[in-house]
Amino acid sequence: MSTQRRAEATLPASERRDSVAVIDIGSNSLRLVVYDGVRRAARMLLNEKVLCGLGRGLTETGRLNPDGVELARVNLQRFVSLARAIGASRLDILATAAMRDASDGKEFAAEIERRFGVRVRVLAGAEEGRYSGLGVLSAIPEASGIAGDLGGGSVELVPLGRGRVGPGATLPIGPLRLAAIADDEKRLRDFVDRQLATVPWLGRTEGNFYAVGGAWRALARLHMEQTQYPLHIIQQYTLPRAEAEKYLDLVARQSRKSLERISTVSRKRLEVVPLAARVLLRLLRRIEPEAVVFCAAGLREGHLYSLLDAAEQRSDPLIAACTEEAQVNPRFAVGGEALFAWTSPLFPKEPSARQRLRRAAALLSDIAWHEHPDYRAEQALRRALYMPLTGVSHAERAFVALALHARYGGRGSVELAAPLELLQEEELAAARAAGLAFRLGYTIAGGVPGLLNGVTLGLSGSSITLSFAPASVGRFGESVQRRLDALGRAMSRNTELRGV
Repeated sequence: MSTQRRAEATLPASERRDSVAVIDIGSNSLRLVVYDGVRRAARMLLNEKVLCGLGRGLTETGRLNPDGVELARVNLQRFVSLARAIGASRLDILATAAMRDASDGKEFAAEIERRFGVRVRVLAGAEEGRYSGLGVLSAIPEASGIAGDLGGGSVELVPLGRGRVGPGATLPIGPLRLAAIADDEKRLRDFVDRQLATVPWLGRTEGNFYAVGGAWRALARLHMEQTQYPLHIIQQYTLPRAEAEKYLDLVARQSRKSLERISTVSRKRLEVVPLAARVLLRLLRRIEPEAVVFCAAGLREGHLYSLLDAAEQRSDPLIAACTEEAQVNPRFAVGGEALFAWTSPLFPKEPSARQRLRRAAALLSDIAWHEHPDYRAEQALRRALYMPLTGVSHAERAFVALALHARYGGRGSVELAAPLELLQEEELAAARAAGLAFRLGYTIAGGVPGLLNGVTLGLSGSSITLSFAPASVGRFGESVQRRLDALGRAMSRNTELRGV
């Protein structure tokens, strides 16, 4: 078995629940992330980075930046110590372009291995691109087009489609590599264009461009700030190509001082943002995608995703995350699936995409049971809006949040601004109806799974019907009637009780 295959072998299920740590040694940043296991919806227990700039000056010297090496040594000691103190069952160290291309990269990798007793995987360009592509697919399974991961030293480009990552390309056009020609606009543009032209398959795409990497995420954050976008979540923040090109052209012409005045992005990151904008602009003008989709998942998430078996890779990341979240602090037991099934007769023509969101909301429908009663609706809405979910667009996230707000009887909240701006009227009404149906179910069952047995919800002509079997009629009362009527008003239907 090859070294790469050994490193990527899927893990037995018994070994997937222990925390795992990944140290990513990039050309610009050094990062430690500790996850709560190798699973479809792995959660971060710790995420820390230091901007070391290992690749700074690499083009001129051919060697790692000495100041960056010293900073990396100190922080690698801290990161390895933290991972071991946490009790991570697995520690993987991955290194990318700077370590790969520097003449002293192998020497530094060997030093790290001697000091800490952990193998350093210096990824080839193709491996780095594949992991980045897998990271995008782990978060956006339906991704189709081209993914690009901008590091300090290079850009990895890979085609995506039908759940697969195609053969990619690595180009030496990371911001740290371009710093030496940053002041010569024509020279920089021509160099980037020549590099892009070396990739035979890199032409106009019918899909999207999926932007990965800290500098491109900083561009997304800047755009959100400038446009006062209502939901500051990088994952799946999307810009139509024309809007993206106009914005990138503007940012590319800004100085760092100008950007500092308008942004909360760190100063060190802002040093490379104008160059990152120029690279992305040249790329978009070559491939002409439908839109730019920013993705928070990349190489590290792709590495974890590669350790899953095929069945788990195919599972829905949104449903997996909501199922696990519901299990964190349950009131009685997890009853979301039963609630989803119980409310389904109300939505006979529901599109599959909408059905998926209602299922996600049902799974999360009891997450605020332990909050103060006056704030349950707001807290549930906040958690759904800001939870680190993948596999969900911003509008879809707002749908789930609004459904939970209605489930807890919410009326007004400052947090409603995002759902109200991101959803159409029909979507707002559907989310509210789903939430009120969940609220009715919880009122009847008291939140106890199994107590909906003998009670059915359905449609009959222009009415919503609520039917009780004789053994269940004792759970009917004024509060049930009130919440049934609220659901009827939300769906513009009469209500009818049967079997009472």
